[in-house]
Amino acid sequence: MHKLSITALRQKLFQVADEVLESGVPVAIERRGRTLLLVAENAGKSRLAALKRRKLIKGAAEQLVDTKVGEWREPKNLG
Repeated sequence: MHKLSITALRQKLFQVADEVLESGVPVAIERRGRTLLLVAENAGKSRLAALKRRKLIKGAAEQLVDTKVGEWREPKNLG
């Protein structure tokens, strides 16, 4: 989290606002010894959406129950 004075925020308000919206990381603003937070209401992408997609085993659960572990990595079983 970045800390800015109110004067520094005034000089680059739009840049800071865009950064908070894109990253979801709040910015602390100091004013007369007190701290305010600039936080996005819906902070960018969720952490779940940011995860890298992996190859998964595809198929119905009923069919996978009888599949041997060595067969899981066969190309026909990967999605």
